[in-house]
Amino acid sequence: MIKAKNSDDKLDTLLSRSVVPIIDLAHCGIEEVPVKSVVNRVGHQLKKALSEKGMALLVNHGISDEKLKTAWDHLDDFVDLSPDVKQHYIRTDGDKHGYVSRGQPRFDGKAPELRHAFNISTLNAQNLPEEPLPGFADHISTLATDFKALASFILQAMAVSLDIPNTFFLEKHSHMLSGDHDNMSSLRMLYYPPVVDDEPGQNDVIKGRCQYSYQRCLSNQPDFRPEHNPRDEDDLNEVDGPNGQLFEHKLGNGAVIHCPAHVDYGTFTLLAQDSEGGLEVKLPGSEKWNRVGHLPGSILVNCGQILNIWTQERYPALQHRVVIPEQEHIRARGRHSIAFFCHPDNITMISPNDLPNPDAAQDKACLKQRKKSFKAAKERVYNAYQLIQKKFRDTYSNNNHS
Repeated sequence: MIKAKNSDDKLDTLLSRSVVPIIDLAHCGIEEVPVKSVVNRVGHQLKKALSEKGMALLVNHGISDEKLKTAWDHLDDFVDLSPDVKQHYIRTDGDKHGYVSRGQPRFDGKAPELRHAFNISTLNAQNLPEEPLPGFADHISTLATDFKALASFILQAMAVSLDIPNTFFLEKHSHMLSGDHDNMSSLRMLYYPPVVDDEPGQNDVIKGRCQYSYQRCLSNQPDFRPEHNPRDEDDLNEVDGPNGQLFEHKLGNGAVIHCPAHVDYGTFTLLAQDSEGGLEVKLPGSEKWNRVGHLPGSILVNCGQILNIWTQERYPALQHRVVIPEQEHIRARGRHSIAFFCHPDNITMISPNDLPNPDAAQDKACLKQRKKSFKAAKERVYNAYQLIQKKFRDTYSNNNHS
């Protein structure tokens, strides 16, 4: 059985209290033709996990620890390259794909980028640093393909969980990692250096950063191949403010929050981490924040807002935030993560009327409200690309008036 590190075992987490659902994907056949019986089993487990908790930990998912560690080693090796070499792979305007360096100025000209990140939005490996780092392009492209395959399996299992055809979600996510013009899905490799408390101003710089960094769509134009790429604005997070300034939030005990409460915008997110990093969630129906905990070798899946809309809130988008861990041994170590943000194709229409709701007829208390929601949905249905823009504008407006 997989066990967490001894130093992390002492933490009071949802995992230590056996609250986090754990789903075993062994023998699932994630490749082209998944094993039907496993898809059905996982679908039923996802139904319970996502409806009750908004998340689950996936084990035996087919992406080995060694493959993840090698990817993080490649990222570390890239970070160690000279600046003039890394410059060739910096993410450019009009392209999500590429490297985002630590320390480069953000929009406000004051707060620097705190992490190293390499974004993969297409499986075309031509812009990966193969020449200075032999093996990088092949390994990272393969890893991105593995995450895409895992996401495809989860999409099929989710369809089973909702009693709809297995291919329903697959058909609406057919262009994952084909580029932002077609689909906003992306793989992001991240490295966060250690938090060193005795460095003057270190914690001030950390304030407001977010493990779940997620790009916004800023263009108001419904052009699915825009000249202005909505992701050009460098690394706007779920909680970044106007002009990219950072919101600083503190808990009652004075602890600094890396990232205030938010939900992801897409269908779901897959997250692999190499250690416990301060991720906290607010479970559906609860107002209490809980540390999730870390299960080595597992991948966390959590619901996003698009899935919440599609399922008429049966699968709630998980509220989460990231705090700077108070444990000194956690703060003092660097950490890595890989996030796969799963999104529908840009032109996919998102409506709560797309899926059947077997509970609607029985739930008379909510029937009137659902009819009202359906009427509103019929009046204005957004595609995935437009919906992300709308969610961004709503958040933007709320932050401006808070």
